[in-house]
Amino acid sequence: MQFVKGMINKRLLIKNLLAHNDENSFYDKKRKLNIGEKEGKAKFLKHICALSNSNPENNSYIVIGVEDEDNEIVGVDFFDDSKIQNLVNAYLENPPLVAYENIPFPHLPGDKVVGLVSIRSQSNKICALRKNIWKYYGGTVFFRDGSISMPKVFDIEIKDVNSEIVSAIESHAQNNIELTLDGVFDFMNSRKDYNPTYKVFKEYFVVCWAGKEKRQNGDAYYSRVDIALINEQVKLFYSELDEVSISLSEDQFKIVEYVQLGLQETYKYYPLEEVVITFKDNVSYDIESKLLFDPPQFDRKTLYHLYNSNNALIDKLKNKIPLSKNEENDLLNLPATYLICYFNDFKEAKEKLEDAKPHLKTYNGKVYSLYKESIRILRKVRYS
Repeated sequence: MQFVKGMINKRLLIKNLLAHNDENSFYDKKRKLNIGEKEGKAKFLKHICALSNSNPENNSYIVIGVEDEDNEIVGVDFFDDSKIQNLVNAYLENPPLVAYENIPFPHLPGDKVVGLVSIRSQSNKICALRKNIWKYYGGTVFFRDGSISMPKVFDIEIKDVNSEIVSAIESHAQNNIELTLDGVFDFMNSRKDYNPTYKVFKEYFVVCWAGKEKRQNGDAYYSRVDIALINEQVKLFYSELDEVSISLSEDQFKIVEYVQLGLQETYKYYPLEEVVITFKDNVSYDIESKLLFDPPQFDRKTLYHLYNSNNALIDKLKNKIPLSKNEENDLLNLPATYLICYFNDFKEAKEKLEDAKPHLKTYNGKVYSLYKESIRILRKVRYS
């Protein structure tokens, strides 16, 4: 996956979008996004399709983590976008280029960001649903009608009515030296606990990162990692749980992410994904990601036992039956165990994990954050 970025301060862009207009044919806002479920995925694809068709000459945007009534910025969890283009390509005919970026705001907690989806039509051809999803039929074409994405019969020429207004909004969001310096100081102050540092690439781009370092066989690994491209106010990576290795050259910043997986207290780290950011002389950069994951295989008899135990635990939560101390410990392993079962060809394990969401969320924050981590890994692997 590859995107060439412009030099827009995305935090400023979001403020301009919120201040300048209500939702319209080039901009939409959402409280949250759920592409883990059929309905949420279908609605997301509908909006992408409609914005691409209604605004073929410009960027369109979806801002996520904003209250609809009063534009209050409440934020959402960091969302790893690396496979979102694959999802769009799989479901849309003449798909636009789509990027999802995580934008930090000073008043939000460290684990919350505002999501910014940028959409750019790649051709003058109409974008349409490629196949059925949820209650939408393959072949359906969506357009924006004011602030609503509607199915329409395409029988008119698309008129470009937004170029001027989109250009004005984007030009008011250009980065400058003051915003960059403020961003560096903000990052260094807010991440004091974890040795924040920075590097300037190509005399222009500033990357800041922080993490809890540990050394193993002479190599450095980091947890509680936070990486930001300051010029654009974009969080490039955020994780509380994983181990990450970071390496730099004069024009590249490379992140290799590892996930810890295992059964019954025997855990190992497996490489999940490599992300390479290459900075260029023409004040642009590319991000390329490569999946490295080779799922661990386990004894099927053991997996059947654990899979059935997981199902029994979820039944207890559903029926509000108190858990024993041992069962509470097993519940912490449940998301990762379902994940391993899925990687070992227990096809229903994915649905079981997704169905468990409301019960784990109600039970406690720790098990719910482990659930979210498992879903994140699953999403990366599924759309690769």
